[in-house]
Amino acid sequence: MTQAPNVYDAEPIPAAALVAVQDLLNSGDLFRYTAAANAPVTLLEQEFAQMLGARFALAVSSCSAALFLSLKALGLPRDARVMIPAFTFGAVPSAVVHADCIPVLAECGDNYRIDMDDFAAKLPEVQAVIISHMRGHTSDMDAIMALCDAAQIPVIEDAAHSIGTTWHGRNIGTIGAIGCFSFQSYKLLNAGEGGIMVSDDPDLIARAVIMSGAYEHNWQKHPVLQDAFARWQNKLPLYNQRLGNLSAAVIRPQLGELPRRVRDGLRNHDHVAARLNASPYLHVPPALAPERRAPDSIQFNLVDLTPDETQAFAAAAAARGVKVQVFGQSSDNARAFWNWQFIETPDLPKTRAMLMKACDVRLPARLSLDECSYIATALTDSATAVMGSPRAFGT
Repeated sequence: MTQAPNVYDAEPIPAAALVAVQDLLNSGDLFRYTAAANAPVTLLEQEFAQMLGARFALAVSSCSAALFLSLKALGLPRDARVMIPAFTFGAVPSAVVHADCIPVLAECGDNYRIDMDDFAAKLPEVQAVIISHMRGHTSDMDAIMALCDAAQIPVIEDAAHSIGTTWHGRNIGTIGAIGCFSFQSYKLLNAGEGGIMVSDDPDLIARAVIMSGAYEHNWQKHPVLQDAFARWQNKLPLYNQRLGNLSAAVIRPQLGELPRRVRDGLRNHDHVAARLNASPYLHVPPALAPERRAPDSIQFNLVDLTPDETQAFAAAAAARGVKVQVFGQSSDNARAFWNWQFIETPDLPKTRAMLMKACDVRLPARLSLDECSYIATALTDSATAVMGSPRAFGT
C-alpha cells in the first residue's frame, strides 16, 4: 500500500448496540437504578465479571473513578502513601490525590515494567499499591503479590490498557484485591467514556457500590452479600460516579468481540515487532514469560539515538504518515512523571532515561497485515534515513 493507514478511527459499534440504544431512547430509562432488575448496567456488570472470572463487578464513569473508589473502599487514612509506577498516565497519581492519599513513585526499567529492586525498597513505607499495566505491559505479578501479601499491603490493578491480557492464564485485573478497567474510546471495549472495577471481596465491592452513588436502598439491586451493604449504609459518602444505561448498552454487544480483537491485536503487534527488531536502531522489549498480551499499540526503544536524532526520527516518521510519540520528548506529555506538577516528584533516573527513548505508535486490532507492514516499513525507513544504513559485518 502507498498511503498510511488511519490508526485513530475506532471499530464500528455492533448493530445490536444500536437496537439496544433505540429501545432505551424509546423508554427514556437511562438511569441504572430505575428498573427493578436487569438494567443494562446490571447485566454488563454480571457479564463482565463472568468473562473475567471475578465474583463481582461495579461499572462506573471512568477507570479513574474506579481507581479512586478502590482506594476509598480500602478505607485508607488521609495521607496514606500509595505506591504507583513512575511510568503511568497522569490520571493514576490524580486518583491517588483525589482519594486524599500521597503517591510514591517506583522506578520502571527499559522494558516499561516496575523495577523490582526499587519496588521492594519502597514497599515498607506505603499502605497500598497500584500496579499500572501501562500500555498492556504486565509487571512481575508473581514477585509483586508475594511481597505485598507478606506485608499485608493491598494491591489495586490499573488494567485500563489490559482487557484480555493474561498472566499464567489468569485474567489481568483479577490478581490483586481490585482490578480497574477503562471503556474510553481508544481501548478494546469502547463506550467513549466509562470504566469498571472487579473484586472477589464482597465487603470491598459493597463499600464501592455505596460510594459510587447507590443511595438509600439502590444497593439492593446489586448481587452482593446484603449484610455487607447493611453494615455500610449511610456511613459512607456518595461520590456519584455511576455508569449510565446508554453506555452499558453500547459496551455489552462488544464483549463477544473481545477474543477476536485480542487475537488480531496480538497478531498485528508481533508482526510489526519482528520488523522493528530487525533494525539496529529500534528495539521492542519482549513480554515476560507468564504474560499473554492484548495490545492495541506498540512500544519500542530507540537504540543509541541522540535527542536531536530522536526528534529527526519522529519527524521522518510523521512525513511518512506515522505519528510517533516519544514519551519523554514532549513538554506536556501526561505519561512523563516530571510533568505531574500537582505532586512532588523525586529524581527517578531509570524511568527518565527510558522515557527519553521509549516510543509509542497506535496499532489497532482492526488493521490488516498490509497496513501493519506499511507502519513497520515507515518506522524502519525513518530510522535508516536519520542514522544511515547499517554497515554489513566485516566491512
